[in-house]
Amino acid sequence: MSKIIVDQFIIDQPTLDSYFRGIVLFGKNAATYKFALGKSIIELASNGTDFISLKDLAIPFIKYTNEHVLNGNKQITSNSSKYFDAFEKYNSNDCDIDDLVKLTLSNPFQNVIDRFHNVNGAELDTKFYEVTTRDKVKGIVLTDNLYKINENSSLDNLFIETEARWNLVENAWSLSINPALLNVSFDNIDNSLFITDNKLGKRIDITSCRDALNGYQRGKCFYCGAPISVDPNSDNLCDVDHFIPHTLQQSVDEDININGVWNLVLSCKSCNRGENGKFAKLAYFDPYLKKLYDRNEYFIGSDHPLKETLINQTGKNSKSRHTYLNDRYNLALGKLFVTWRPSIIFE
Repeated sequence: MSKIIVDQFIIDQPTLDSYFRGIVLFGKNAATYKFALGKSIIELASNGTDFISLKDLAIPFIKYTNEHVLNGNKQITSNSSKYFDAFEKYNSNDCDIDDLVKLTLSNPFQNVIDRFHNVNGAELDTKFYEVTTRDKVKGIVLTDNLYKINENSSLDNLFIETEARWNLVENAWSLSINPALLNVSFDNIDNSLFITDNKLGKRIDITSCRDALNGYQRGKCFYCGAPISVDPNSDNLCDVDHFIPHTLQQSVDEDININGVWNLVLSCKSCNRGENGKFAKLAYFDPYLKKLYDRNEYFIGSDHPLKETLINQTGKNSKSRHTYLNDRYNLALGKLFVTWRPSIIFE
């Protein structure tokens, strides 16, 4: 992964959300500790908690880790782990929560607490908690950065996105798929992403498409920049839109992989299907084709299962990927003719 990609992602829109997403999206993954810790501090911030002892922090950490252990997916790249093996004993009542807390303090917390803010070998200046000691009790203090995100009602999205990233990573590990053969597909009916396990001959749903894409769009509509949500209960629930309209496939003989991840973006309802919306029109070339290219390069620049899918779909180097998008856009323009752009742009 290029350091430029990480810095560009954060500097491009230097919001606190972007820093948190940078940690979740671009940090290295040898185990899923970071995801459990990320979800834990989001939960604690939502509760208005200030100082949290490491013992108290271990409780939500264990809860979220156990949810994934119970799903049967691999949580670490190594073949065995004393920590994750202990959950089997816990779930069969052969050890209690106190035993698991002690193991959490001595195992994952020895690494993830100090390394959470480390991205691409460097420590971020923007922190979401500080390690401290109060009354001889070691713990963390959540910083104002996390509470400022909460004030903007963005923590719910970050919670969902962290879960989506976790699902993608653990499924890739569990399937033991050669990265070069990994192909994540999109279900146009239920807006989910899935992998096909060729050994078992079955489809494995891995996450909601909305959840996986939202972090890269930083919670904003791809076209107009309006705030969007991936919460199914939100009035701002976004649509999954085909950048190059789905109808193009009906106009050509070759399979142009119109449902590929490379062509999927998140849109507000107004842009996608509101009055003067995009519908089956082609988004205007400038700036949207470049924006799509940049979005895809963010995927490729991260240690992410979708990276290999995009490389397989669009090309092994940036030049070939640029050509791929340009050719698809020109093909669409020659068939669909009509271009579109939103009437209002939000900064």
